[in-house]
Amino acid sequence: MEDYRGGFMQYTIARTEQLSAPDGIWEREEWQEAETLEVTHFSWEDSGHHPKTQARLLYNDTTLAVIFCVEDRYIRAVAEKYQDGVCRDSCVEFFVAPLTESDVYFNFEVNCGGTTLLHRNPHPEARERGEQRTGVSEADWRTVALAHSMPRIVEPEVTESKTWTVEYHVPFALFHKYFDGVRHDTGTRWRANFYKCGDQTSHPHWGSWAPVDTPRPNFHVPASFQTLVFA
Repeated sequence: MEDYRGGFMQYTIARTEQLSAPDGIWEREEWQEAETLEVTHFSWEDSGHHPKTQARLLYNDTTLAVIFCVEDRYIRAVAEKYQDGVCRDSCVEFFVAPLTESDVYFNFEVNCGGTTLLHRNPHPEARERGEQRTGVSEADWRTVALAHSMPRIVEPEVTESKTWTVEYHVPFALFHKYFDGVRHDTGTRWRANFYKCGDQTSHPHWGSWAPVDTPRPNFHVPASFQTLVFA
């Protein structure tokens, strides 16, 4: 596939001096400081259900904050515990490579009920050579503060239109533990992509912020990641 390498899309992460504990409120005052990005690329054949999915990021000295807002329908969440396959549920995902010259990345996958999967993923070529992804320990994940607007389990599926949010605050210490040489000072550039999926909902779909050029749905394509700049 074409290697975009952050070549044509950019998101600027605003710095904030006020970062409240996460509550999932998209309209909260400090979130109005942030740029809004939208998942608009639905590159693969799917059910035709393309929920409006937006995300915002903020940071301060210690924390990277992420919030998603989804105007959805056919909402389902059955994953019960950390590291379950949440992509099968109504799910939002943030894949981020925090080292400028490396394709090693975290995949934050969070369903509408707040259940999460998170790994440190090697460069795709290293994975082909047998290097394995590393599951982030549950103890380390518990350093992340998270809020969600839907119940943890949503079954049966909600079929009427509904807006839901997920917000989580990741301490930079977590990045430092799993990646050597991470920086997050003004002007630093990371690379990332943002996704919406629902593999085993009644209306499966796969959307991304930056386009992904693969024949089948696949979010694990760091060549598609685009630039994040710390303001």
